[in-house]
This record gives sequence, C-alpha cells and structure tokens, in this order.
Amino acid sequence: MAEKSERVGLLNRTVQNLRYVWRDVAERTSGIFSAAPAPGLPDKDLEPLRTQLRDCLEGRGGEVSARSRAANLGGTYLSLNTQGRRRFLKVLAQDFDVDHAAVDQAVAALHDQDMAAVERLAAEQSLRQALRPARVKLLTQFNGLPEGIHFLVNLREELLLFCRKDSDLAALERDLKNLLVSWFDVGFLELRRITWSSPASLLEKLIEYEAVHAIESWDNLKKRLDTDRRCFAFFHPRMPDEPLIFVEVALVNGMATSIQALLNEDAPVIDPNTADTAIFYSISNTQAGLSGISFGNFLIKRVVDLLTAEFKGLKAFATLSPIPGFRNWLDKQWDTPLEEDGEPAFLTPAERKALAGLPVTSGEYGKFQTLLELPNWHDNPQFVKALKYPLTRLCAQYLVEEKRPGNCARDRVAHFHLSNGARVERVNWLANTSPEGLAQALGLMVNYRYKLADIEANHEAYTGEGRVCTSAGVRSLLRV
Repeated sequence: MAEKSERVGLLNRTVQNLRYVWRDVAERTSGIFSAAPAPGLPDKDLEPLRTQLRDCLEGRGGEVSARSRAANLGGTYLSLNTQGRRRFLKVLAQDFDVDHAAVDQAVAALHDQDMAAVERLAAEQSLRQALRPARVKLLTQFNGLPEGIHFLVNLREELLLFCRKDSDLAALERDLKNLLVSWFDVGFLELRRITWSSPASLLEKLIEYEAVHAIESWDNLKKRLDTDRRCFAFFHPRMPDEPLIFVEVALVNGMATSIQALLNEDAPVIDPNTADTAIFYSISNTQAGLSGISFGNFLIKRVVDLLTAEFKGLKAFATLSPIPGFRNWLDKQWDTPLEEDGEPAFLTPAERKALAGLPVTSGEYGKFQTLLELPNWHDNPQFVKALKYPLTRLCAQYLVEEKRPGNCARDRVAHFHLSNGARVERVNWLANTSPEGLAQALGLMVNYRYKLADIEANHEAYTGEGRVCTSAGVRSLLRV
C-alpha cells in the first residue's frame, strides 16, 4: 500500500509539473471547449474532444501552432480524473484507429500486375502509411513538447492499468510501446554514476524508487553511496533528472551471502582498491510506463566495463538476488503424495528423519509445513538445522529446473540474469530474514555470477536450449 501511495504521489507531482511547463506553450483554442471539460469527460464533452483531436491531426499553421495545439490537448487530458482519462483514451483508440478503407484501397493497388517498379514502390509506401493509425501521429506530437516524453511514459503507465480487459486500449498501448521502444533505444541513453554529492532531488528519487531493499533513511542511503559502493543509472536526454533504471553495487572480498551484512550501516568501510568482488545487490526499474522495455542487461554490462577499468583487482562479478516466486511455488507442492510419516514425498528419507526428532506437533502436511508456518522458525537453532538442507535443495530445483512456457526459468529474476549470461552460483541460507525476505523466499537468496569469459556461451545455452548454467555446488544439490 505504501508503494502504491508513493507512486501516486510521484504521478501527481509530474502532472503539476507538466501543467506548469506547458502553461506558456498552450493557448486555449476558441470554438472547441467553451469551458474546461468536466473531470469525468461526460458525453456532452466527447464531440468537442474529437474536434480538438482532429485539429491536432490537420496540422494547420507552423510549428508553433502545432506545439500549442498539442499542449492544449495534453492539458485537457491532465485536467481529467481517472474516469475521464479512460474515456479520453477510448476516443483516441476507437476514433483514430487505422483507416480500413484506405488500407483496402492500398492493398488493391498492389495487386495491379502491370505496375512498373517505381509505381510499386509508391504503392507499398501508400500501404505503409495507411497501416499507421492516426493516433500514432497524435502521440508523436507530444514528443515535441517540453517534458513531452515524460508525459507519454506516464500515459502508458495508466494505459497498462486500463487495457487489461479492453482490446481497443490494448491496441493503443501497443502503439505507444512501439514508439517508446524506438525513443528509448539504449544507444540514446546516458550512464551516470550517482554519488552522495548528486542533487538532493535525485537522491530523494533513489529512496522513492528503490524496489528491492527499501532505503529506510538518509543515513542508510549515505552508506549505500560510500567509497566502497557504487550506484549507476541510465538517463534519457529528454528526461535528464529522471533515472530510468539504477543498480547498486558493493565492492567486497569474496562472494556476499547475506543482505543483512551487506546493508549493515555499522559495517566498516573497506578500501575499494583491495576488493576482489563486485556484488550487484539491487536493480530497480523506476518508470512503470517503460515496463517491457529492457535496459537491465545493457546496464550490467556497461557497469562491469566501468568497474573493471577503475579497479584492477576485481576478479568476480555477481549478484545477491531475491527469489520472489519460491515461497509461492513451494506452497503449491503440498498437493504431492505423503509418506507414511505424514511428510511430503518430495523430502528425502534423511530429511524426514531430521524432522521426526523435532519437538513440534505435526499439521496437515507434517512437521515440514508446520515449521514454515511458525512466525519465528528462523530463530530456533533446531528448526534451522532441520530445514536448511531441504529448503536449499528445493530452492535449487526451483531456480534451475522449474520452467514457464517457452522453456524459461519460472522465477522472473532468474530469467533476467540467465538471459544475460549469468550462471546460478550459490543458494544462500537465511540471507534475508526481513519480513519481505521470509515471505518471498523463506529467507533464501541466490548469487548469479557473471563470468566474463562464459557470458556469451551461457546466454546461448539458456536462450537457445533452455539450459541453465550452474556451479558445481548447485549441481551437487540437484543430484539428490
């Protein structure tokens, strides 16, 4: 709930900023709305809206007039409430779709067998133009406004919510996504390091956007930006103050196995020049409107290059990553057959024997499930000893062997790193005992290692064959 509230706050601030920025660009065009439309965009205001949209498409006058009309149209959208915006987008999707008659005419022209080569090229161009919905031109006009691309990113964020059960809005969302994919090509993005000396407004956004391990205070943020830490983000030149995605890195010795230790504000700061390992412990996408447009793989590769150039002693690059789907997957395994002792059949005889000696009353699925439902099981040494091996083994199975359609790893974070050429290096026991860590993955986390010489081969094995590359330690867990 807090995350949703923060997101709404950011959107509201963006709306206010856009209204201010566009105030000097826009001029209310007479004859369209005699007054501002009602927030819910009632039926009486739909025809004036269509007129306003058609005026933008006609493109009368010069560039200044076009920008003014686009700013007016954007101002109309921003003045509406959620219901009104949905109705606005519905008009845009339905009334400014592809001209199907023009498409039929262009297709018919291509069937002329006596057409010369030059004429055929012209006919093909006409077909391409006919297939382009009028709404795409309208969306493109916003890109020419100050903060216009930011407006479109936020517009798609709302569209993603609206279009789940609406095919018209889903088509509009696809059109907008295609535009954003071209405008946010990684070649246009700038990689910048964020430090404690960066503007306070940017540091505040890091706190708000952090999606993996919440930044609890300014002191906590300062620790994450200390001399043995690095934070890098991608920025778009048209959104210079908005990070699109950022990664937090800890420079350490050896493979990090606990997020509590890594984020401990009292931990000593090491000389980064003595570090042999770079741990990527948090990667956060900041713009919900850019969902499905991937930057993370390019970000990691660019950061590895920068760190390699800066610190010659770095030998290993790895993550300390959450396993967001493990607990949900495990909860679905209780329907498997039970052994005579009441424990699930997926446990080994040795694991069931370890559970049998514990002083706890069995539930419906034996002591294994009963222990996991205890709120503080991870504080009891006996319980921890009995649960460590089966949970670690099952987690390795989940990460490596459980698949989604398309032969992809079931866990979305695993899929991201495996697609980028990492290997599953180690499953870490009680690496995150926060409430979120226990709820997601029973305290488990995983290291994905980026071994530079193997990245390409790992990527090909995973994307081509669905084969997950693992360390010897992980393979030993899977052999049981």
